Amino acid sequence: MSAISVGQAVVLGAVEGVTEFLPVSSTGHLKIAEGLMGIPVDDRAVVGFSAVVQVGAIAAVLVYFFQDVVRIVSAWGRGLRHREERHHHDYRFAWWVVCATVPVVVVGLAAAPLIEGPLASLWVVAGSLVVGSGVMWAADRTGRHKRGEDDTSFQDAMLVGGSQILALLFPGFSRSGATMSTALALDLDRVAATRLSFFLGIPALTGAGLYELKDALGTGAGAAPLAVGTVVSFVVAYASIAWLLKFVAKHSFNAFVVYRVAAGVLLFGLLGAGVLHS
Repeated sequence: MSAISVGQAVVLGAVEGVTEFLPVSSTGHLKIAEGLMGIPVDDRAVVGFSAVVQVGAIAAVLVYFFQDVVRIVSAWGRGLRHREERHHHDYRFAWWVVCATVPVVVVGLAAAPLIEGPLASLWVVAGSLVVGSGVMWAADRTGRHKRGEDDTSFQDAMLVGGSQILALLFPGFSRSGATMSTALALDLDRVAATRLSFFLGIPALTGAGLYELKDALGTGAGAAPLAVGTVVSFVVAYASIAWLLKFVAKHSFNAFVVYRVAAGVLLFGLLGAGVLHS
């Protein structure tokens, strides 16, 4: 028997697709959805499933930003072959993404027992949703939104990439929320902050999904639910990306802040009342 049914995989894939790139915590929402469906959130197969279906969302990023990705990777390849090509921003940006991924990989491997154990608690998710919303509100309010994507630097990439560790250790904080908040605090405009979050998420989330694939299959997640969840995640995430970029071009992040606080408080209530178990 698979730890997750195909029907549950459809629901979880949709939740992943909607929330992966919105600053509301996909991991937190997956754990909440799993809890409501009676799926043990700390089951090894379930943890692996959650990581693998992220690959569907990452595939959506690669398709949506296909021209950008090809341009950056091509510039990186030309720079490796020809020294005179290394002054281009795209070549440097490719290396920045690689370097900015290293901290989260190191912490992820070193802290795996904590991430998959005590920190997987829904109490942690609830607290992180609320605390992360405060960070996001402060960053959006104090950031000057004056720098575009072409104004990013190596320091920006490292700080924004490193902030992914917060979401890794505290599910509910949100990888997108952490990276976007850091970028906003560095005075990037909202569209630039959102796009930088997307690009920095590609290697980190792809690596996490591939790393967990073997264990997810080996611990009972099931090939069919994994495939279905990943496909659903891809379709829903593509639509979510398109909507988010249009939204942040004209609106602040206040709506996400309010939603996160409400979701965190509701989760605290459900846990306290015994409706959900951590």
